[in-house]
Amino acid sequence: MELNPYAKYLDGNDPIPVLTSTSERLHTLTTHLSDARINTPPAPGKWSICNIITHLADTEMVFAFRLRQTLAAAIPGQPHHIIQPFDQEAWAQRYAVYRLEPALALFDAIRNWNLLFLATVSEDDRHHPATHPERGTMTLWTIVETMAGHDINHIQQLERLTASGN
Repeated sequence: MELNPYAKYLDGNDPIPVLTSTSERLHTLTTHLSDARINTPPAPGKWSICNIITHLADTEMVFAFRLRQTLAAAIPGQPHHIIQPFDQEAWAQRYAVYRLEPALALFDAIRNWNLLFLATVSEDDRHHPATHPERGTMTLWTIVETMAGHDINHIQQLERLTASGN
């Protein structure tokens, strides 16, 4: 597995403007959509608009912990923290109970919290390592770039869904 499978979406650009603009973009894309449009998957086995935004809220919680864990003191006997992977498909099995407005509100709140945290990050902090068991050792800034690329990936997906009428 790649260290940052979302790097191609960021294409070397600064991740902070992406992270800063995502909440507004999500609201713009979903405003004025009907409940049916928001909650209907475009095809069997595919996520609905609400499912995608619920996934973004879930992953923002994960990223919040990973960022803070990366900068925390290492556990004795380990050179740095090992961050926990998660199975997005297992989490998605429960997405039917979630609604768009609370998913957006959760994403907005945690993203704002993460942006405030990132404003405190020094140049040295950016290079602090953590290990993802599936992807390998990465830096805090790799996690930030992953967040931004992940945003772009799902925003593009939402743009296709909202433009196509699916």
